[in-house]
Amino acid sequence: MRTLLALIFLLFSIQAAAAPYPPVSVKVRAEQVAEHSYYIPGLSGAASTQNQGFMSNAGFVVTEEGVVVFDTLGSPSLAWEMLQRIREVTMAPIKRVIVSHYHADHYYGIQVFKDAGAEIWANEGGRQMVGSEDWRLRLEQRKALLGRWINDQTQRFPAPDLWLSGDTDFALGGLHFRIRHVGPAHSPEDLVMFVEEDGVLFAGDLVFKGRVPFIGDADSRLWLNALDKLIALQPKFLVPGHGAASDEPLADLTLTRDYLKYLREQMGRAVEEMIPFEEAYEKTDWSMYEKMPAFLEAHRRNAYNTYLLMERESLMK
Repeated sequence: MRTLLALIFLLFSIQAAAAPYPPVSVKVRAEQVAEHSYYIPGLSGAASTQNQGFMSNAGFVVTEEGVVVFDTLGSPSLAWEMLQRIREVTMAPIKRVIVSHYHADHYYGIQVFKDAGAEIWANEGGRQMVGSEDWRLRLEQRKALLGRWINDQTQRFPAPDLWLSGDTDFALGGLHFRIRHVGPAHSPEDLVMFVEEDGVLFAGDLVFKGRVPFIGDADSRLWLNALDKLIALQPKFLVPGHGAASDEPLADLTLTRDYLKYLREQMGRAVEEMIPFEEAYEKTDWSMYEKMPAFLEAHRRNAYNTYLLMERESLMK
């Protein structure tokens, strides 16, 4: 037994030493959430040279037949480190990767797991994103910001092996997985993964814990509907797209929900009273959120996009 363990450790050490991607100095670690479920906690804030693009969570579930991965972090270098953390837990094959959505910080490491033999699953709503002008602009922005780790020599984007058209359930190694399409919300293709035996919900960017969410061009009305679907799953543990894992899922789901509702209420009132955005923004009390991480990076854009959304909704009444 000791000989086998020593051999496994040796193989792991050789693999780690032969990392094919530029190294990162940020610490990539795995935390156990439940018996079979783990997550990789990202750092707070937006992508920067300081955090080396490591600003979102990913996760993995270990079964008797192999590993299911949920998201792959924001660069091949980070994904390689994630793979090493998985190998510290198990040498079982990487069977499947679930892509929560096609935002850079959640899937730019996808090639590492494809090369490790994983099958990639994503929602078909992502077809319109991959290769689009927005996709290209995001890639160029990431190259300019994180060029040491994301460039034409290091970055590839293997296509999914399976485009999902809706909700999908599957079993692997005695565990049961529920994949739910809850978009359009944060993105058109949002997927979440619920591990029944562990009661763990990997929520992707439907939930931001302890920081201001990034709304971008999302439809907050639909996002609120999606949060209701997550609450209905009654998870025991929650792994958000950003922020620490939680054993109080309802509280964290409520935080994201209340932020979206407050934006809609305030910007909706401004639209109804025909108050210009700049004036409405300055008059609104944001004190309950302004000390939260990512407020400076995300909040003003969130408010502006919500203002535009409320204008569009008002025209449809």
